[in-house]
Amino acid sequence: MVDVGAKPHSKRIAVASGMISVNDNAYSKILSADSKKGNVLGVARIAAIQAAKQTSNLIPLCHPIALTRVKVDFSLDDEKRTISICVQTENTGQTGVEMEALTAASIGLLTIYDMLKAVDRSMIISDICLQHKEGGQSGSWQRLP
Repeated sequence: MVDVGAKPHSKRIAVASGMISVNDNAYSKILSADSKKGNVLGVARIAAIQAAKQTSNLIPLCHPIALTRVKVDFSLDDEKRTISICVQTENTGQTGVEMEALTAASIGLLTIYDMLKAVDRSMIISDICLQHKEGGQSGSWQRLP
């Protein structure tokens, strides 16, 4: 692992997002919170939070960090039948929280896939990316539109 021991503690924030496209049947299950496995977005939110907390166990050489906040939001597009996830992770520490935000977004979307695969195997997960980060030596960064 990279030695971060000499780095000063600073407030760090990262925002990651992604999207999943589903068919009409799967979309209606999300809207009605009526899939066989339960409330899809509720379970996906918990999965995303758990994933953020477990990132160092999933990604080799990733530092274990004490997260101070994980915020998970979903937005639905009725016309395109897509669900977008946006995850914000925060801590005060010596290394950033980008991997935690990206992992959480990925696992949140994979959970939606898992919960709905019985009604739609054609789902497409896409556009997982870092949107914003701040803190640390490199300062702030923002994805351009």
